[in-house]
Amino acid sequence: RTGLGQSPISYFYFWSAISIWIQNSSEELGKGMIMVKKVPDTFLILAVMVVCSICPVRAEKIQYPDTPQIQHVDTYFGDEISDPYQWLEEDIRQSKRVQEWVEAQNRVTFGYLRSIPRRESIRARLSGLWNYEKYSTPWKIGGRYYLSKNDGLQNHYVIYTMNTLDGPRRVLFDPNKWSKDGTVALGGMSFSEDGKYVAYAVQEAGSDWMTWKVRDIEAETDLPDTLRYLKFSDPVWDPPSQGLFYGKYPDPEPGQQFSSPNERMKVMYHRLGTPQSDDVVVYYRPDHPEWSYLAGVSDDGRYLILTVWVGTDPRYRILVKDLTHPYAMPMDLIDDFKNKYEFIDNDGSVLYFDTDDQAPRGRVIAIDLRRPERKDWKEIIPEAPEPLTGVNLVGNLFVCTYLKDVIPQVRLITLEGKNLKDIELPGLGTTRGFGGKRKDTETFYAYQSFTTAPSIYRYDLITGQSTLLERARVDFPLDDYVSNQVFFTSKDGTRVPMFITHKKGIALDGSHPTLLYGYGGFDASLLPDFSALRLPWLEMGGIYAVANIRGGGEYGKAWHQAGQKDRKQNVFNDFIAAAEYLIDQRYTTAKKLGILGGSNGGLLVGACITQRPELFGAAVPMVGVMDMLRFDEFTAGRYWVDDYGSAKESREMFEYLRSYSPYHNLRPGTAYPAILVTTADTDDRVVPGHSFKFAARLQACQTGENPVIIRIQTRAGHGSGKPTSMVIEEQADVYAFLAKNLGISE
Repeated sequence: RTGLGQSPISYFYFWSAISIWIQNSSEELGKGMIMVKKVPDTFLILAVMVVCSICPVRAEKIQYPDTPQIQHVDTYFGDEISDPYQWLEEDIRQSKRVQEWVEAQNRVTFGYLRSIPRRESIRARLSGLWNYEKYSTPWKIGGRYYLSKNDGLQNHYVIYTMNTLDGPRRVLFDPNKWSKDGTVALGGMSFSEDGKYVAYAVQEAGSDWMTWKVRDIEAETDLPDTLRYLKFSDPVWDPPSQGLFYGKYPDPEPGQQFSSPNERMKVMYHRLGTPQSDDVVVYYRPDHPEWSYLAGVSDDGRYLILTVWVGTDPRYRILVKDLTHPYAMPMDLIDDFKNKYEFIDNDGSVLYFDTDDQAPRGRVIAIDLRRPERKDWKEIIPEAPEPLTGVNLVGNLFVCTYLKDVIPQVRLITLEGKNLKDIELPGLGTTRGFGGKRKDTETFYAYQSFTTAPSIYRYDLITGQSTLLERARVDFPLDDYVSNQVFFTSKDGTRVPMFITHKKGIALDGSHPTLLYGYGGFDASLLPDFSALRLPWLEMGGIYAVANIRGGGEYGKAWHQAGQKDRKQNVFNDFIAAAEYLIDQRYTTAKKLGILGGSNGGLLVGACITQRPELFGAAVPMVGVMDMLRFDEFTAGRYWVDDYGSAKESREMFEYLRSYSPYHNLRPGTAYPAILVTTADTDDRVVPGHSFKFAARLQACQTGENPVIIRIQTRAGHGSGKPTSMVIEEQADVYAFLAKNLGISE
C-alpha cells in the first residue's frame, strides 16, 4: 500500500494493466518473439494504467460559492487599502446578501464534512467519552454548600445546593430546561452574603449580552427584578441584601447589538422590587466614555471597590466608597492606569491588593485608607522568582498560586507575609479553586493534567489534609498515554516550553499526525489540563502538543509584553519554531502537522498559514481576529488595542499590523494547506465578519486541491454558553476534517 494510490480504482487500474500486458504478450512470447506492430498499443495502454495506479486518485475540486468583490477602499496615512469583501461585515440578521452567502458556504462545508466516512464514528466516540459525571469544586455561602454537576451528556451543568457536603442535594438551577436546543445558558451567579438571594444571568445563543434575574434560594422562586443588557460586569450585592451594584452600557440601538462598540458604561444601583428604569447612577465619567467598571464589595460589607479598566491589559484605577455613608461619592485610591491592582480582601480599613507595581511577577501590598499615600503602602508578600497568578484570603491565610515552568504551585502565607507551607499536589498538573471567606476553615480545589481526569478535593486549613471528594471516571485507558514537557528555541534564541501528549512507546519516525495548539496573547496561560475532547485524537494515533508561546502569562509580565503590539511577530515565530521542533524531532512531518487555535489563537493560526503555508498539512482557525486594521471598529474590539495596537495610532503601527494581518496577507496563486475556518452567527466578541472575509479571500487565492471551507454555527457565539450537543458536533467536524487531510487511516 505504500507508493500506490490506495483507492479501489487505483488497484483496478494496476491489475488491469498487468492483465493487458499478459494478454498481449503471452502469444508472441510463446513463439519466442514479440511482434513489433503490437508493441506501441500494448505499452501505451500499460503506461497510462500504471501511471493512474501510482498517482492517488483526486476528488473533484470543491466548487466554492461565488463571493462578489465590491470595490471599497480605506485610507490609512495616505495609503489606500482595498477591501472588496467588506460587505461581509454586515450583520447577518440585517443583511439578506450575507445570509445567502452564509447559507451557500454552509451547504458546501457541511456537504464536505458529512461525506467523510469516519465522521460519524468520531462523533459517536466523542459522545461516549464525554458521557461521564463532571463536578465543579464546591463553594459555601450563607451556611449552604453549592456545586455544579453534569450527569454526562447534559447540555449544561445543573447547580445544586445542600446543607452539608454529604447531605441531600436540591436543584437550584437547571438550565437544560430553559430551551429545547440548549442555546439558553446560565451565564453567571452572584450570591448575597447572607445566602438569601442569588442573582443569575441568562445567556442566549452565546451572546456576551446577559439578562440578570434574582432568585429567593429558600423559597425557590424568582423575584420580578430583571436587569437587561449587561455585559462584562457581574452585579454584586449591598450588605443588607437589598440591592445590587452593576456596570451598564447604554441599551444598544435596534439591529446594532451584535456589532456596535461598547462605550459609556455607568455604575448603577438597583433596589429590589423596583424597575430597572428607576436604577440610580453611582458613578459615571462622561468625559471618559472608554472607561468600564467592575464592582466588588468587601466581605465585611463596608466598602464598595470599583475597578476601572480601559482595555485587556491589567492596568487599573481603583475607587473606594464607604457604604456606611450612603451619600458619599466613590473616592480615587489609585488614580492612574499604570499597573494591576486586584482587590483581595480587607482587614478593617486595610485593603489588600495583588499588584505588579514595582514587581513584574506580582506581589501583595496593604493600603490603609486612613493613610492611603503611596509612601505608606506596606508590602506583605514580596515578588517571587515565579509569577504570582492568583491570591485568595481564606481562613486568615493568603492562598497564593504561582507558576513554575507552567506548573502551578500553591503556598499558604500568613497575614504578616510568612511562608507557612506549600500544599502538596497529586502530580505535575493544574489546580484551580481555593476560594472561600476569612472565617472559613476549609477550601476546595480541583486537580487535573493532560493524562489525569479531574479530581475534586477538600482542604482542611487547620490540619493541612486534603480529602478526595470526587474523581471523574472516564472510559479511556489514560495510563497508556504520557505527557512530557519539552523546551525549544525560537527564532531570536528565546527558550519556550511545550507539552506533548501521545501514546506511550511511539517511535519517533515522523509518521504521527500531530495537532499543535496555541494562543499567545492577553496574559493568558495554557496550563496542563484535561479535556475528553482530545481523547479521540490520541486514540486515532495522533499527538497533541500545546506551545506556551510569548504573549501569554506563563512567565509573568515580561513574557506577556514580549508578544504585544510591535512585538507580536515573536508570537508567530514561537509557534512556527514549535512546529519545526516537532518535525525536526521526528514526531511528525509537515504534511501530517495540523494547527488549531481560537479567538486570538485564531489570529495566530491565520498569521502562521499566511507566513509559512508549506509548514502545515491542515489548519483550523476558530472565531479568529483576521482583519487587524479594523478589529477595533466592533463591539469589544477597542479593548484589544492594549495587546495589538491600532492601525489609527500611527503610521508605524499601521504598517506593522498590515504586515501580519491574516486577511491582508493572503496571496493569489498560493498553495495553502487544508483549512477549516469556524465562526458563529451570534459571536459579538470577535464578530463573524472577520472569518467571513478571511474565508472569502482564501477561497479566491487558493491554488491546488486542498479544501478551504468555513463552518458557520447558528445560534452560537464566541464559545461560552455553547451546549454539549453543539460542542460535540463541532469537534467531530474538526477531527473528521483533520483525519481526512492529515492522512489518518481508518
